[in-house]
Amino acid sequence: MAAELHLVIGAGPVGTSVAHRLARDGRRVRLVTRSGSGPEHPLIQRVAADASDSAALAVLAKRATVIYNCANPGSYPQWKRVWPPLAASILRAAESSGAVLVTLGNLYGYGPVTVPITRDMPLRPTDPKGALRARIWEEALASHEAGRVRATEARASDYIGPTAPARSSVLAFYANATLADRMAWVFADPDQPHSWTAVNDIAATLITLGTDRRAWGSPWLVPSSAPVSTREVLSQLARIAGAGEPRLRRIPRGPLHTAGFFVPTMRELRGVLYQFDAPFAVDASATTDTFGLTASPWRKVLARTAPIWRERALVSRTA
Repeated sequence: MAAELHLVIGAGPVGTSVAHRLARDGRRVRLVTRSGSGPEHPLIQRVAADASDSAALAVLAKRATVIYNCANPGSYPQWKRVWPPLAASILRAAESSGAVLVTLGNLYGYGPVTVPITRDMPLRPTDPKGALRARIWEEALASHEAGRVRATEARASDYIGPTAPARSSVLAFYANATLADRMAWVFADPDQPHSWTAVNDIAATLITLGTDRRAWGSPWLVPSSAPVSTREVLSQLARIAGAGEPRLRRIPRGPLHTAGFFVPTMRELRGVLYQFDAPFAVDASATTDTFGLTASPWRKVLARTAPIWRERALVSRTA
């Protein structure tokens, strides 16, 4: 009997990690990206396709057991245009194939919070990006409740890990400066406690949710770190990597607001900076209690991440 087929959409840090883990466990993987990129492995079939093309994706999804939506459709200004048809296409592929749909989500839908986030908190987005992600989940949930699909979602906080790129991780963006011994300009208060999510833990959670029927029909938070401020994380990384103590300078909101008129990404970024204006903690105890998943030991996450980010920072400094 052929090994079960898992369809992974997107080869960013999380999609790549999911594909690696599945292949390592002996599962066949079909990895779909626009360019056909992704990790090489005998059990990983890399396919170049536009996942927002419903007809093409439906063909690729045939006989798939699980579909993992790990897509990351470009920068924030592109979300409004790219996400709706992409999410709709992936949902239809899951419905037509009978595969379980597991979506990689984030915490934007909860909006500003005053207590640790739990999975059963209501979605109250205050930003268009949060509203968009909330709508993607609500549409998948409606299909699940109608019996057309089995759907679940893993919600992660800001990424940390060796493969987290500076373009999609605010922490990695700051570290690219601090680990090269340069001043880092930060967008919000660097001393507010914040939960961080290891890329490998996101991948492990996605795979568990796709293969455990107790997960279906609900969202789940990815186990994340205890809250640690941006300044302290950068200091810890610097000590491990042998870099100097981070020098951080906060950009006032006035200039940020002005920059938003000329740089669309800056305008979109302002809408989610509330996550760093006050304590922002994740309580994933429901995920731990149900599936036994826990966050990777913090010291190990830092030890794996620091040398890779330091090397990347030094290369970028000399480029």
